[in-house]
This record gives sequence, structure tokens and C-alpha cells, in this order.
Amino acid sequence: MDLKRLSWVILVLAAISLVCHPTSVTAGDIVHDDDLAPKKPGCENDFVLVKVQTWVDGVENEEFVGVGARFGTTIVSKEKNANQVKLTLSDPRDCCSMPKNKYAGDIIMVDRGHCKFTTKANIAESANASAVLIINNQKELYKMVCEPDETDLDIHIPAVMLPQDAGSTLEKMLMNGSTVSVQLYSPRRPLVDVAEVFLWLMAVGTILCASYWSAWSAREAAIEQDKLLKDAVDENPNPIPIGATGVVDINTASAVLFVVVASCFLVMLYELMSYWFVELLVILFCIGGVEGLQTCLVALLSRWFKRASESYVKVPFFGALSYLTLAVSPFCIAFAVVWAVYRKVSFAWIGQDILGIALIITVLQIVHIPNLKDSDDLVPIDDEKMLQVSDIKFYTDTIFLFCLSNAYTLNLLVGTVLLSCAFMYDIFWVFVSKKLFHESVMIVVARGDKSGEDGIPMLLKIPRMFDPWGGYSIIGFGDILLPGLVIAFSLRYDWLANKSLRAGYFLWAMFAYGLGLLITYVALNLMDGHGQPALLYIVPFTLGTFLTLGKKRGDLKVLWRRGEPERPCPHVHLHHNHELSEEK
Repeated sequence: MDLKRLSWVILVLAAISLVCHPTSVTAGDIVHDDDLAPKKPGCENDFVLVKVQTWVDGVENEEFVGVGARFGTTIVSKEKNANQVKLTLSDPRDCCSMPKNKYAGDIIMVDRGHCKFTTKANIAESANASAVLIINNQKELYKMVCEPDETDLDIHIPAVMLPQDAGSTLEKMLMNGSTVSVQLYSPRRPLVDVAEVFLWLMAVGTILCASYWSAWSAREAAIEQDKLLKDAVDENPNPIPIGATGVVDINTASAVLFVVVASCFLVMLYELMSYWFVELLVILFCIGGVEGLQTCLVALLSRWFKRASESYVKVPFFGALSYLTLAVSPFCIAFAVVWAVYRKVSFAWIGQDILGIALIITVLQIVHIPNLKDSDDLVPIDDEKMLQVSDIKFYTDTIFLFCLSNAYTLNLLVGTVLLSCAFMYDIFWVFVSKKLFHESVMIVVARGDKSGEDGIPMLLKIPRMFDPWGGYSIIGFGDILLPGLVIAFSLRYDWLANKSLRAGYFLWAMFAYGLGLLITYVALNLMDGHGQPALLYIVPFTLGTFLTLGKKRGDLKVLWRRGEPERPCPHVHLHHNHELSEEK
């Protein structure tokens, strides 16, 4: 199975979830504003979600969620301040004319239609009702606003709209002859939920682990290559592999193309969002999660089961696999399948996060922003080619070209292009798309609207434990993966340049990422839970810090063009000395 190509497929899928909307995906935003419904005196409330708790014959029953009107008094925010009030059906049901009897402070339930919302509220208040529940004629909620020419807006009771199915349930309760009472309140979300703290730690910790694994792997590969090259002076009848590091490098063109493809995929998801399409994404996510979990477990266990990790067996279709890989694969597959089957249970987020983190770490370990610069004067070395060393001149020539090609490797240009494109991508699909599609495409896709599912799986999420509205704090893979590519690059550069932690770039890039993500959560809370594009804050902090430090330290030219410090190849003299001996 080609892990490189598979990871790229999942990476593109993850890019569409550059959801920078670490907030609830089930409860929704509890405070709404609407420029199309301008405020005016007597009609200036925010649209807030309202909890409607019911009691039947004194026994607590179902809870429904409605939305408060632009007019009327505001809903209390604390449950202890909300009174249990008897619920009564309006007569007439539409409440467009004065009822036959007074209601003695009851909350009345009325049907939508036949007159204005404000007319219903005014009549209900005149009949001594304490509040009015307006039942919508559709399953969705509707924002109750005032007409531009309305003047009778001195309304002193709250008005709440409930969806059609909630109205049907309440009507059945009342028709059974039971005494039904309700309690209306709109609790506020806590300023900071512990879920946001854990999600921040999860994102930062994932990048930290992936960066060290990537840098350690790069250093091990460099040591192994040096060892092979030092032994090259001796003729070796055994085949010696050159290259084959298992790393996928991306260049500037692929960075731009990546964002374009991600945009197309996002629009396709938006247009085709349905139950079966989300099921397809779940299958793809499970495939990527299995690969990621397997890679991480094999890397961890290989230190204790070295022999099993170095012994290979050829498997049809999959090629050569180690015995350790064969041992852990059934567990990984079973884990993903169990999560997929039970992904709707309350604790399924744990399995989703484990698979997601494993996938992100694996992608950051094998995908590098550094790209191999092609040159017309260089002969490319085939990663799959095994060289039989029998001609010392051919081999020393190969060494010379190999050293030259390594002198044209990593650069920061690709990372800058990738993050800059992702920065614009994020802003466009969160904010600008509202002008074209009348709603934020990215947030709609992240929530899984029209699919019947609780969002797409390409997310890390944690339940909001102390939030009265419940739901999840979420972060898209793209908000971790794309900055993570640059941060992992910074650590590889530091290790190649033998820089200390404080004198290097990794510590400051990591700090900048954490600060940028923290600012995202601050902005999220200041905007009353409305989705925020995280890369709007993360990219300037992370990339800006990297470029500023590089400029200040005089390393920017090397970072930008080469991406690694100049290192003398200890084997170039082999090529030079061999030519001198031939001339003699």
C-alpha cells in the first residue's frame, strides 16, 4: 500500500476542514446578529437560543431549544431565576385576535401564520400571558423580526419560536389532559471552557511530537547516508540502496495546487453534502487513521521488538511488510472499525482524536515543505535503484552528484507560499463565501449540515464539559498540519545547524503557533461563539516570527533559498582525488 499517496489523499481531505471554528458543532452559536434585520427602538434584542424545559404533572420531561425574538423582554440567563409557568394552548390557535378568556400569567403556545409576530405578542400580553411560544410550520427555527413600518413595539413579555416537531410534542402532552408547565432561560456559555484548554494542548502537543519525530528521522537518515558514503571507498559486492528516505517533498507549484484542489473539494462537499457522502469521508478517514496509527505504533514498538521490525515477509498486493507491522495491523483495523460503527456514542470523540492525531503525526513525519531543487546539471538518483558497486569511478561520481543534490534541498519559500495560500483560503471560505453562497461554506461543511451527521470526521474535538449548551470544541486538521509543516522544518534546520533551543527557530515558532491559537480562542469568545478562521491568527504569528528572526540573525537568505545550513560534503574529495590519480 502506497503510504505516501494515501496520506496525500487524506491530507487533501483534511485541508477542507481548515475549520477555524473551535466551537460547538451541536448546540450552535447561542448569540446571533443579523445585518438583514436592523435594530430599532423596541426591536433590538440579539437572537439568542432559549432552553424550554418541560414538566408533565410535576415530573421533569423533555427539553427543547428555541430562539428568542428581536422584540419583547429578554430571557433570563440563569435557571434559578426562571420560574415554572403553566403552558396553555391559545384559542384561537394563531393568536391573531383577542382570546375568549384571560390566561392568568400562563405561557401560551400559538401557531405561526395569518398575522405578524408582533401582533401575536401584543395580543398575548393583552390577554395577561407571561410569555408566548410560537410554533414554526417547519422543522427549522426562524428569526422573528419587526417590519420596517411597525410602531407598536412596546412589548413586555418574551417571545420564543420553537420548531415544528417540538410543537407537536408539546401539543400531545396538553391533549392528554396532563398539566404541563415550562421554564424559559438562555444560559450563557462560560468565558473559557476546559475543553478549549485541552484542545489547545492537544494541537500544540501533536506538532511537538511530530516535529521531534521528523527531525530525529532526518538526523538518523543523514547519519546512515554518511556511513554509507564513508564505506564507499571499499568495493562492496552487496547492493547498497541510495536515497529511499520515505519522505515526500512538496514544491511551490504543488503548494499552490494543493489549496486550489482543497477549494474544489470543499465546494463539492458543500454541494453534495449528504448522509452517504459523509459515510464515504468516514471510510477514507478510517483508512488514513489505520495507516497513521500503524505507523506510530510500529515506530514506538520497534525499540522493544527490534528483530520483528527488521524481519520482512512479502505479502501480495502490499509488498514487503515487517512482522511487527503484521502484528499491529489487525489491532489498528479493529480500532478504526469499532470507532466507525459506534461513532455516534458520547465517548466516540476519544477514538476520533486518537486516529486523527496519529494521522497528523504521520503526515508531518513524511511530508516536508522542503523541496529538492532540480538542476539541469544534475543527474537524478532513482530512489528505487540498487547500485552494484564494482566500478569505483562510477561510485565516486555518484557520491559527488549526491552531495551536490543535497546542497539544493530545503527552503522556506515553499512554506511561505503554502501558508500564505492557506491564509487566504481560510478567510475566503469562512467570511467571503457568505456573499456568494449566503452562508459560510466552511462552517456548514464542518457542522455536517444537511447530512444528518454530527460534522465531518476530519476534526479533533473535545466535549464542552462545563457548557450548559453542551456541544464540542473543535479544530480542523489543516490548522495543525499546515503550520506544523513549517514548525517541523524549523526543528530540522536547528539540528542541522547545531543550534541550541534558545538560539534556534523551533522554540519561537512553537511559541508563536501556541500564541496564535490562543488568540483564536480569545477572538472566538469575543465574537460570541461565531466561527473564526484560525489561520487568520496562526499564520501571521508563526510565519512572521520565523521570517523576522531569520532576518535579524542573517539566516533569511539561507532559509529562503536553501533551507539548510551549508555543510561541506566530506566525500567530495574522493571524487577530486580519484581524478588526480587518473591524470598521473
